[in-house]
Amino acid sequence: MPQTETPGIEADRRSRLRWWTELPLILMVYASYSAGRLLARGDTTSAVDHGLAILRIEKFLHINAEHPLNRLFTREAWLGIPADFWYASLHYLITPAILIWLFRSRAQVYRAARTWLMTSTFIGLIGFTLLPTCPPRLLSPDYGFVDTMAKYSSYGWWGGDASAPRGLGGMTNQYAAMPSLHCGWALWCGVMLWRYGGTRLTKVLGVAYPLLTAIVVMGTANHYLLDAVAGVVVMGLGFLLAPQVMKAADRIGTRFEGRGSLVAARSRDASPGTETSIVSGGCQTSPGERIPRQRESQLGTGAEPGASPTDAGDGAPAPAR
Repeated sequence: MPQTETPGIEADRRSRLRWWTELPLILMVYASYSAGRLLARGDTTSAVDHGLAILRIEKFLHINAEHPLNRLFTREAWLGIPADFWYASLHYLITPAILIWLFRSRAQVYRAARTWLMTSTFIGLIGFTLLPTCPPRLLSPDYGFVDTMAKYSSYGWWGGDASAPRGLGGMTNQYAAMPSLHCGWALWCGVMLWRYGGTRLTKVLGVAYPLLTAIVVMGTANHYLLDAVAGVVVMGLGFLLAPQVMKAADRIGTRFEGRGSLVAARSRDASPGTETSIVSGGCQTSPGERIPRQRESQLGTGAEPGASPTDAGDGAPAPAR
């Protein structure tokens, strides 16, 4: 026999999602992510070694697509400048926009999609901590990379040392290249557009956005190809773990709700006036006292046949024998 309790519980939880609870949650997760990136800077020497190791692996496998793309973006400003704007801004705009769209128009899938995104973000933060990696643009010029963010910084709001606003480059971790969450978040956006957009245009955008983002992060020398691959892997892990995260959140929420109901019940029991019973005429009974019964239809023990209704009852004394 199919169980109907779980869908009801899930629907009830979805119906309780409100923007004034979702917005602080998302901001808290992003603040934790940003703070974690800043704290997990690691040793610069180790970050450079990791970056060079990735570059050697790619050259061995003949998949180092960063070099030709970076040369193209450096030579052609009409490609390099829009790519820098893309890298510096779109993940701040597209990802929240799709979250809002899902919240307003696809409420039945919003919670799962949001949990997938947040879980993957925290996994990426673990990667930044365990494997600080120098991006191609910060390697020695001998390796043939040009920092297009610095080259075209006069066209945008970012400084020459990072994609952060001018003067705030020191407040970001520039050695958090592995994995590329630019690519990971773009993949999440693409999946949402493809599955829930409902039109041919959204399907095209769902494919184009993550692919173009991968080209941009390599052409601007901000990430290696393997960083982009790692971003995809992180999103895959987040997708697999998201159902377990939601189950754990449900258990915690149920536990807190149970405690809240118990506290509310105890507060009602302890509040003044809730334990007294009101009887006709404004009289009250003390806690635990039974309300006197009216004369029963049948004569009780000790009541005489001619007695009036007020002559006998539970409250009247029994006649002497």
